Amino acid sequence: MIELIPAIDLIDGKCVRLTQGDYDTKKIYNEDPLEVAKQFEDYGIRRLHLVDLDGARAGRIIHYRVLERLATRTSLKIDFGGGLKREEDLTIAFGSGAQMVTGGSIAVKEPDTFASWITKFGSERIILGADAKAGKIAVNGWEETTEQELIPFIQAYHEKGITKVISTDIGRDGMLQGPSTALYREIRKAIPYIYIIASGGVSSVGDIEQLEEAAVQAVIFGKAFYEGRIRLRDLLRFTDKQD
Repeated sequence: MIELIPAIDLIDGKCVRLTQGDYDTKKIYNEDPLEVAKQFEDYGIRRLHLVDLDGARAGRIIHYRVLERLATRTSLKIDFGGGLKREEDLTIAFGSGAQMVTGGSIAVKEPDTFASWITKFGSERIILGADAKAGKIAVNGWEETTEQELIPFIQAYHEKGITKVISTDIGRDGMLQGPSTALYREIRKAIPYIYIIASGGVSSVGDIEQLEEAAVQAVIFGKAFYEGRIRLRDLLRFTDKQD
């Protein structure tokens, strides 16, 4: 059973999507993120991936008020990412209703800091963001590619206690060309016990079924929904399965 995690990306407090992380491709889909979140909730979805794109660029949490609004006015279990650089940012995020946070760039650039978050807040509340371009880790809103290889990077943090990873193949993000199922199979083979959250490229319900067959535990989807390629009523068979 695969867990469905729709995404809401925020710029100027609005629900937007980018293509391959390029801010110049911004497209606004809804002025009110709460309206979108309630649609997900109405169809039995229980999780939400909320990304503060302004925060990712600024290097600090910005849209915590939006987070608070969604957390208090829906029952969605929210994981929050974007701009989390300091412990104070996590305190604000958790205080605003996030049940989990995702750290990507910080895990690359300040590994000791990220490891301290795992210890202080608990591995069940910290998700590793491991986004890759051509197999190499990318950071800073995907504007910078490092020399770190994806799977060893995930493995190192798994050994430090991380149990969940969101991995995005940037080359597929927003392209609606299908997810990197082969990549997730490689991660599963190398690190059997980590909870893989697939992200990027999902274009149809069939893609979600493909990931489920590959034993991927969860999937983030966004653009396919906003562009009308995935209808929430077609996902009911997945949500009905959820405990």
